[in-house]
Order: sequence, then C-alpha cells, then structure tokens
Amino acid sequence: MKAVVLLSGGLDSAVCLAYARTEASVELALTMDYGQRSAEKEIAAAAQLARYYQIPHKVIALPWLAEITHTALVQREEDLPEPAAADLDNLELGNQTAAAVWVPNRNGLFLNLAACFAESLGCSLVIAGFNREEAATFPDNTPEFTLAATAAMAYSTANKVKVVSYTGHLDKGEIVALGNRLGVPWESIWSCYRGESSMCGSCESCRRLIRAFATAGLTLPASLKDFATTGGEANAG
Repeated sequence: MKAVVLLSGGLDSAVCLAYARTEASVELALTMDYGQRSAEKEIAAAAQLARYYQIPHKVIALPWLAEITHTALVQREEDLPEPAAADLDNLELGNQTAAAVWVPNRNGLFLNLAACFAESLGCSLVIAGFNREEAATFPDNTPEFTLAATAAMAYSTANKVKVVSYTGHLDKGEIVALGNRLGVPWESIWSCYRGESSMCGSCESCRRLIRAFATAGLTLPASLKDFATTGGEANAG
C-alpha cells in the first residue's frame, strides 16, 4: 500500500507518520498553512519530521481559509483559551474551548486535498492524526467522521482512497506511549496553538501534551521541558 500523510508537526500526526511507515509506503507528507498562529512552527516541525523519516514534504498555502475563520486559532486579537489541567475532561468547558479554536470544515478540506494528491500518486490511503480525547468535542476527530470521509471518497476518487487514523482510537497518553515505542523524535514536534519561540504551556494543546507525557510515565524531552512548569504545572515524568 502507498499513502499520503497529513502532517501538522504535532503529536498525533507525528505518531501517525511513524506508524504509517510500518504499514505502508509513505509517498508524501502534506502540511497546511491556513494562517494559523503556529503556522511557521508547524511547518518547521513537519519539515524536520519528514527529513527524519526521509519522506517528501509539501506545504499547501490556504490564505483564504484564514479570511473566513474568525476564531482565536487564526485571529490573533482573539484570546486563546487556557484551560486548567483539571478542566481538560470537562465536557461543557471543552465545547467552549473547541468553539474558540474552530476552523470552518478544516479537516474535511484537508482530507480532500490529501485525497487529490493520493489519487494522483496512486496511493490508496490518506492518513490523519485524530485522537479519542479530542473527539469528545471535535466531531471531525471521530471514527464516524473517518468512515464518512472514506465513504465520500469512494465516489470522488477513481481509486477509492481510504482515510485512516492510527491514533483515532487512542487518548493522548496512549499516543505518546505508542510514539515512544516507535521511536518518534519528540524534540521535532510542535504541539502549541501559539507560534512563539517556545511552546506556551498554557493553551489546551500544550496542556494535553504535558498530561500525556505524565500519563505515559515519560519525561518530557529537553526541548519541551521549559514550558512544563508554566501556570504552576509540575514537570512530567
């Protein structure tokens, strides 16, 4: 099998890329630049991961998506949610923070763009980094979404491209454990909504990453440790 991987440079997509190489021939890694705050950092992380795994890497610019996105993930004048670690599993608050960073049809668009490349390259798989933890508040992380996207692509691609997420059934701690077994170079990932010189440690993505390493019983890599005490958090590990 041959595959195209959606690679944001974050935890889930990095682990999916590592796992994909055990299941398929990865022909291309795609990173989307849609004006998100962390675009530059995500692109750099994805490029570093692609070099590490010796996978061709392409960045697709989607400036119009930023123009129609009004939430804090793109609009820098909006405040990014900074949930406390204890609130990460609070469904009511989670729905509020999800709404605050929602991008219109983002994953639907990304999967379809990846399917274009997959079909042109003769690949039967598009691999995306979803997870069970965020599926509780992001419907485009769910297994149902993955199945629905595959069903649609049976009509929209001549070779019936399938969507796969090797992490979709796992929570973040389990994803870190899997990535550790696969030898993912943790120093290469970027899992922060902000695009500053280092990860902020207080946005939801950072909070989940810190908790995931602690849950997996692993120490954060040196490149990630600095933010583990942000906001009063203790170092993981």
